[in-house]
Amino acid sequence: MQRIFTMPFHVPGALSANINIRFKAPCDCQLLHVSAGQSDTDTAVLDIGPSTDTDGYLDGVNFGVSNVALVYGRTDFVGDQYPHIAAGTIVVITITDHASHSNDPTVVLTFAEG
Repeated sequence: MQRIFTMPFHVPGALSANINIRFKAPCDCQLLHVSAGQSDTDTAVLDIGPSTDTDGYLDGVNFGVSNVALVYGRTDFVGDQYPHIAAGTIVVITITDHASHSNDPTVVLTFAEG
C-alpha cells in the first residue's frame, strides 16, 4: 500500500513580492493533488516543479479566490500525468503576485509515497 501524505504551506497577510518555497522530497513520491486558495479576489499564479524546471509539474495556474480553493490533479499537471519525484529532489513552489497583493495564499500538496 502506498502511504498518502500532505504538505500545507500558508503565507499570512498581503503579499508584497513573489514567494519562492523550497523543500527536499523526503522519499520517492508522486504528486497527486494540489489545492490553492487565497482570501481575497486578486488572483495569484502558482508554478510547481523541481529546482531544475520550476514549472515542470504544474505551470501557471490560478489560485482560488474568496476563500474557495481551486483543485488541480492528473490532467492539470504537465504531461497530463502524476509527476514522479525522486527522494532528495528540491521541489519549488512559486507564487507570483503580479502586484495585485494577494492575501493569505495557501497551497496544499498531496503525495503518494513510492
